[in-house]
Amino acid sequence: MTLIMNTETVATTARQNRTIGRDLIGIGAIIAAAAIGYLLFPDNLALLTRIIAIALLVLSLDLVTGYCGVATLGHAALFGSGAYAAGIAAAHYGITDPLLMTLAGILCGAIAGLVCGLIILRAHGLPQLVLSISLIYLFHEFANKASSWTGGSDGLSGISPDPLFGRFEFDLWGQTAYVFGVVLLLAVFILLRFLVRSPFGMLCRGIKEDPLRIMAMGASPKIALIKMYVISGAVAGVGGALNAISTQVVGLDSLSFTQSAESLVMLVLGGTGSLFGALTGTVVFMLFEDYVSAANPFHWLTMVGALLIAVVLFAPKGLYGTAAAFVTGRLEKRT
Repeated sequence: MTLIMNTETVATTARQNRTIGRDLIGIGAIIAAAAIGYLLFPDNLALLTRIIAIALLVLSLDLVTGYCGVATLGHAALFGSGAYAAGIAAAHYGITDPLLMTLAGILCGAIAGLVCGLIILRAHGLPQLVLSISLIYLFHEFANKASSWTGGSDGLSGISPDPLFGRFEFDLWGQTAYVFGVVLLLAVFILLRFLVRSPFGMLCRGIKEDPLRIMAMGASPKIALIKMYVISGAVAGVGGALNAISTQVVGLDSLSFTQSAESLVMLVLGGTGSLFGALTGTVVFMLFEDYVSAANPFHWLTMVGALLIAVVLFAPKGLYGTAAAFVTGRLEKRT
């Protein structure tokens, strides 16, 4: 009996060590990628900051789609809500501190997540998709009509964030915005790693696999999913606020259906149900899109489509998911 308990303790400790090791590798990979990006693209930091902002949106989408199994094509509503909240706070209320603007984005994104969650979770499957599409159009039209606050189709301008900590200005070079975005991404990534491994995160995974069993155990799937939607909205709000702070303008494109669809494509490209997959898909898609659109302005959509078809056919788990499965399989064969 003692031998069995000792064996289980050793196995648990080994799993925890592997998990911590993966977390440290992930954090190190983000820092290394950020440093490499800074060195390779010193004159295009605006693109890298944009990638970080969209990566936060894709991470938030992964929480509800990858971990909870909720079908949605309207997640940009949460991203745009955070962007407009930060922009309105600065342009109309004089709240120009970057940290306070980010907080405004988090709060408004969480509220938008609560509203969307309460509506979308009333249905399942295809009706969920229809509700999510309807919501993104409603958010878009509301922002367009409330032009006195949002600027309508002209966009919300007049956003001038103060220097970060009173020292680091958000200048045209985008260095402060880029470093600020990297720090936000690291903080969110670390928090989400704790979240998805927590009992709540495991509950959400169980809801995705078998909601009836979760109900039989006495838990409420709907309440858990609404909580996750609120958390997802807060994460998307961080991305929206970062986008508003870095570009100093908020347009209706942040609430577009195209933005929602592309974020889902990025998630599938990297691999659902994995934070690393969400980051991988975002970076690969946006860099590939930027490169091919510059190389061939007339046929770049064809190249993007060919890439997506190839990934879906030959790497159905996504780029990161397929690579991780391959490495795991090779390690198991060696042992």
